[in-house]
Amino acid sequence: MTRSVVYSDKISKAWWKSAIVYQIYPASFSDSNGDGLGDINGIIARLDYLKDLGVDVIWLSPIFKSPQVDMGYDVSDYCDIHAPYGTVEDVEHLLAELHKRQMKLLLDLVVNHTSDEHPWFAESRASKSSPKRDWYIWRPAKYTSDGTRRPPNNWKGSFGGSVWEWDKVTEEYYLHYYDAKQPDLNFENPEMRAAIYKMMKFWLDKGCDGFRMDVIGRISKDLSFPDAQVTDPKSEWQDFPRKEGPRVHEFIREMHDRVLSKYDILTVGELNHHTPEMMLRYVHPDRREIQMGFSFDHVNIGLGQKQGRHIVEPWRLPEFKAIIARWQALRDAGGWHALYLENHDQPRSISRFANDSPKWRASSGKLLCMLHTTLFGTVYLHQGQEIGLINIPKDWPLNEWKDVQTQNIIRSIQERGEQVREKTEKVFFKARDNGRTPMQWSDEPHAGFSSSQPWMRIPDDYKTWNVALQEKDPDSLLSFWKDMLAFRKREEDILVYGTFELLAPEDEDIFAFVRGNNVLVVLNFSEKHVEYSLPRQFSQSQIIKATRKRRVHSALLHDRELALGPYEGVMLQKP
Repeated sequence: MTRSVVYSDKISKAWWKSAIVYQIYPASFSDSNGDGLGDINGIIARLDYLKDLGVDVIWLSPIFKSPQVDMGYDVSDYCDIHAPYGTVEDVEHLLAELHKRQMKLLLDLVVNHTSDEHPWFAESRASKSSPKRDWYIWRPAKYTSDGTRRPPNNWKGSFGGSVWEWDKVTEEYYLHYYDAKQPDLNFENPEMRAAIYKMMKFWLDKGCDGFRMDVIGRISKDLSFPDAQVTDPKSEWQDFPRKEGPRVHEFIREMHDRVLSKYDILTVGELNHHTPEMMLRYVHPDRREIQMGFSFDHVNIGLGQKQGRHIVEPWRLPEFKAIIARWQALRDAGGWHALYLENHDQPRSISRFANDSPKWRASSGKLLCMLHTTLFGTVYLHQGQEIGLINIPKDWPLNEWKDVQTQNIIRSIQERGEQVREKTEKVFFKARDNGRTPMQWSDEPHAGFSSSQPWMRIPDDYKTWNVALQEKDPDSLLSFWKDMLAFRKREEDILVYGTFELLAPEDEDIFAFVRGNNVLVVLNFSEKHVEYSLPRQFSQSQIIKATRKRRVHSALLHDRELALGPYEGVMLQKP
């Protein structure tokens, strides 16, 4: 799985393999009723825009009823809709409008945990004898020699603090990997699993076309809950190994056999801390689990070595290329891959992987677009990526950052008094809010997102970076995305299903690879002019796509030295 050359015979085709999936963050996409919050009817009003872009599937981040502690990833009713977004009837209307356009709907399935306001949890915490007590994970306290109450172990939650919360009524702790208001479900309980499957069928029978499965690799736990090694002596709580639970594959296979296999749908799982070898155990067709998973190696590059998993340290292009090549090898092993560069949990890709300065922002966006659309797998595009949205300015005051995770991290830094300003700015760079700002539709007030003050501040650059302006410009990033997505569909045998070979793995500036043995992609990830020596088989080749339009697409190259400007990319094909 570490080889940089990937060859294989032809592989089977499926609609979900060649599909272009577009993630919508419902609160921030389009507001139809002027309350400052995006909604389902706002999405419906923008479907023609998405169809014209080349989108086949829209993935909605959670729309279910929720107190919104974690922007919908705390569900209080799986079969109802968060009222500000709309109703179940609105979702049915959305499905009808999508299917009329030959488009599909992917819902976010959040079943590792619920909200503490879910009726299941209300019943579970009512008493130790409740029929639903075992639908969640409860444990008694530990006590020190002096009688001090302690949680079952020292694990640190993803949002800070302990993973255990004390319940005063029943005098036990419940487990929550995330916020205390997001108790983890107990997948060991077959009745609870059956209730989850019933809910999934509810939406699939309405016409839903698949699920993105939130933290699906964590639904099984090591129920012995051993203490984690102390790696941060200053903290009471320690990071614990995010390894798979012992029954995770059993649970997902049961989900597949009882529900997923009965429908022609797309399934993709969020699987952090997984190697390609581990991923194959989820996505290989013989496993009967899910079709593909979101890997994290590329978005985690530069994290965790010195300053923790929320602060990015310098990284080198050869590292990035090696990661991409490693995951492209899933093709050769019989698996499938989910291609993404940003989403609602990640910073904007131009800021993260290229150069978001005004001079190079558009060039960087086109460079990353060419990378994204020429790799093996299913393309996942995040709202605003197609118009080059970048990270929030780091000088925004803390109260403008809405995410519970960011607020908790900054609060912890402030409490410790550790390089507060410097560390805060570094945390902001990786913060989840970067990918959650309202969509920039036009240069009108509130960026055309809403007729009133949006729920979250919109970056000031919306007057020059918006859909309306880019739709009028044939050389815009939006126009380039449309062209590249259409090209990918026309050339799917090569770009979706073809072989992959990484070239010049140690080059610090150039990312070059061959698809399908006859298309060469060369990308300059630097701010300088560079020359790249073409492989001999491409010494006489034709430029078929370029990020700079002034390149002559029809001309044959007769020189093995290819000159590239800063953040420029080209695709070449053998004559």
